[in-house]
Amino acid sequence: MSALQLNYSMLIQADYSEAILTYLTRHYDPEHKFSFTDPLDESRAEQWMAWQHGGLGPMQGQANHFNRFAKERIAYGMQRYTGETERLVGILDSRLKGQDYLVGNKYSIADIASFGWIHMLRFSGVNLDDFPNLKAWWERINARPAVQKGLSVPTKPGIPDNDGYLQKIKDDQEFAQKEKTLAEQIKKAKEQYGYKYSSP
Repeated sequence: MSALQLNYSMLIQADYSEAILTYLTRHYDPEHKFSFTDPLDESRAEQWMAWQHGGLGPMQGQANHFNRFAKERIAYGMQRYTGETERLVGILDSRLKGQDYLVGNKYSIADIASFGWIHMLRFSGVNLDDFPNLKAWWERINARPAVQKGLSVPTKPGIPDNDGYLQKIKDDQEFAQKEKTLAEQIKKAKEQYGYKYSSP
């Protein structure tokens, strides 16, 4: 694995800034393996990176906070941020209808920017199975050997990825019960505030 591939793979583990992806692309991707020479595709990739940095990352992070880490279960926060995460992943799902990747039909920095969040979507209280185009995209990227290698640097994260989450549900009855309770709390919060899913 080249230094460039390793650097890109490491970025998928967390919400690194758009500036870092842009820097790596400009300085370490002269062959444009993960970026574009076409100005329109370059602009589209930057738009998707900004979209992730200003939308998906912060909103899914808040869903994690209210659904997992807040000491009190605050119904408004749970439905607001879980719902907004669903809306945003719905945008990705629509974008990926009939295409394998977000921009230029190739794996690029646009995909790298969002993959880390989608990799742990189930943990956020959102059912990946409800978004078939997005699920196929996630599976496609997750199957890449360099991505798997990058996900293990320095070690696999403590938060379960989508497959790990489902496996833990099967293997750990206590975890499964807690997740069932959490899903019921999210559903109740949505009902309390009249939440209805809507995404372009």
